[in-house]
Amino acid sequence: MKEYNDDNELLILLRSDSRKGFSQLVEKYGRRLYWHIRRLVISHEDADDALQNTFINCWKNIGNFRNDSSLYTWLYSIATNEALMLIRKRNRTTGGMVTDINDVLNDVPGNDTFFDGDEAEIRLQNAILTLPEKQRVVFMLRYYDEMPYEDIGKITGTSVGALKASYFHAARKIEKFITS
Repeated sequence: MKEYNDDNELLILLRSDSRKGFSQLVEKYGRRLYWHIRRLVISHEDADDALQNTFINCWKNIGNFRNDSSLYTWLYSIATNEALMLIRKRNRTTGGMVTDINDVLNDVPGNDTFFDGDEAEIRLQNAILTLPEKQRVVFMLRYYDEMPYEDIGKITGTSVGALKASYFHAARKIEKFITS
C-alpha cells in the first residue's frame, strides 16, 4: 500500500476513498496523537478513548475541513479538545484531577510503559500536573512535541504572544516545583 506523506494527497484520498485514506491517516498520526493525549490524560485507557473519539470526529467532519490550517494542526486540535473534555468529565465524576503521577501508577497492574521508574520523569510529570489547564497544554505541545508557537496558536486559538507567556510561566512553575 502506498504511504501518503503529503497531507494534501492524504486529504484527497480521505475524500475519495475514505477507508483507505482513514487507514493511512491513522497510520501516519495515530502514534503521535496517542502520546500527545496520553501526556495530558495520563491513563492509557483514557488516552485510548480520547484517541478513538479523535478519529471518529475526524471521520465525521473531514468533509467540513476547510484547509484553514494543516491537517496536522486540525487533528491535534481535535485530540487536545477530546483530552480536555475527558479530563473535565473525570474531574466532575471523581471530584478532582490527578495531582500525583504515583496515584495513577499504583492503579496500573504491572509496569506502565509510559513511566520506566525514572524519578526525574515522574517528578517532571508531577510538576506538569500542577499547572493550570492552558499552561499544561501549551507546555506539553511545545516541550514534548516541539511544536512551533504558530501551530499551537491554531490548535488553541491563542495568540503567539500569549502562548509564549504561558510557556514561560509554566516553565517557571515547573522549575520551582522540581527544585523545592
